[in-house]
This record gives sequence, C-alpha cells and structure tokens, in this order.
Amino acid sequence: MNANQLAIGGSLNLSLENNVFKVQQGDEALRNHIIESYQPFIKKVVSKVCNRFIDQTMDEFSVGLVAFNEAINQYQKGQGSKFLTFADMVIRRRIIDFIRKESRQMRHIYLDQADKNDEGGMEESYVEQRAAIDYYEEKRRISERVEQITNYRELLLTYGITFDVLSKHCPKHADARENAKVAAKKLVAHKDLVQFLKKKKQLPIKDLLQFVSCSRKTIERNRKYIIALALIYIGEFSALKSYIEPEKETAH
Repeated sequence: MNANQLAIGGSLNLSLENNVFKVQQGDEALRNHIIESYQPFIKKVVSKVCNRFIDQTMDEFSVGLVAFNEAINQYQKGQGSKFLTFADMVIRRRIIDFIRKESRQMRHIYLDQADKNDEGGMEESYVEQRAAIDYYEEKRRISERVEQITNYRELLLTYGITFDVLSKHCPKHADARENAKVAAKKLVAHKDLVQFLKKKKQLPIKDLLQFVSCSRKTIERNRKYIIALALIYIGEFSALKSYIEPEKETAH
C-alpha cells in the first residue's frame, strides 16, 4: 500500500489526507481503519525516538497510537505538510513527553522522607505526587483503550466482521449513522433481541423493525454497522463509546 493512499470502500485513489478529513467529519469506522493500517508506521516512529525496538505490547506504542489519533483530529488543510509528516511530529513530541515524565517519576520515587519536613519540600512533593497520579491515570486510560480495541476486534471476528469490512459498511451520511445508532440502542434495550444476536450471530431484523422508524431495506443495508455499534454497548466498551457518542466528549 502506498503510504499516502488508503483503499476504503473501493476508492483506491483517495489520498490519506482526504481520508483524514473524512474522519474529522465523523467517519469513525474509517478512523479505526486508518489507525489499524498505519500501526507499522506508528511502531517505526516510536522505535526511532526510543532508539530501540518497540512492539505493540509496550506502553510506548500505546502512547504512539493515541498520538496518531490526536494527529488525525488536529491535521488541517494548507499547513504545508503531508499528514504522515505531521503525524510523525506529533508522535515524537508525545513520546518525548512520556519519556520525560517517566524519568521524572523515577527520579523522585525514592525521595528522602526527611526532605518533606521542609515546607518547600512538602509543596514540591505534593506537586510531584499529583503529577505521578495524573501520569499513571493517563497510562491506565491508554492501556484500557488499547485492550478494548483488541477485545472488540476479536469479538467482531466472531460475527464475521473485520475493521476493514466495517469501514466499507459505514453509512456515509450523518443522519444514516444516527439512525443506525438508534437501532443499535433499541436492540440493546431488549434482552430477547440481544440473546438472538449473541446466539445466531445475526441481526434480528424482523423483530427490530417493531422498535425503529426506518425501513427494512435501510436496516439490511446497514446490518453490519448496527451489529458493530450494538456490540460496543453490550460489551461495555466504555473507552470506545467516545467514537459513537462524540457529543459527550469534553471540549478541549
């Protein structure tokens, strides 16, 4: 695959930059596909910064993964660089920050208890402890997100759905995606429909139609996407819900 091209839904000639802009407009399935496809790139950049081999089980890779997602959100038209050049810069900055935080934490973890008797020392100690707590909380969230993405990918496979397939079945229009989300929530709200989905590995279209306003044709066309959304709710993938509930995200 050319580094500046990504095949999505048969559109072989769409540039990576154009796909990033599509993600910024709300195509979260495409976001997952881009992140999945460019994991080797992320690993390469992180390994260069750390000057050692980094695999997908390491904390540094998780930081790089989150940084790459951040780059997708922040990339802008007309800023004079290709997306991968911009993403490289963002990943490098986040990895360097991670290394600095880790080094700072290790340097202060064995502070002499006697130093805390000094008022200034106590204040510094509190600040360092607060920073350490924030750092480990951030580390926990990154680890949780990576773990949930892995578990979610494996769960989708049991339904015959891959991230690549999901990207191709993601509705192009926002109102269609919203209808699919409503259908997924209606399904999850009824235990018998959930049981059918889990047992048959199929969407209970006939029964679901009783609770939604869209047509059977619409449900059938977005069947895999609705299943994917429902599984996020059913599996309580809290770290992934931000992808389908953007209105609940905290503004920065």
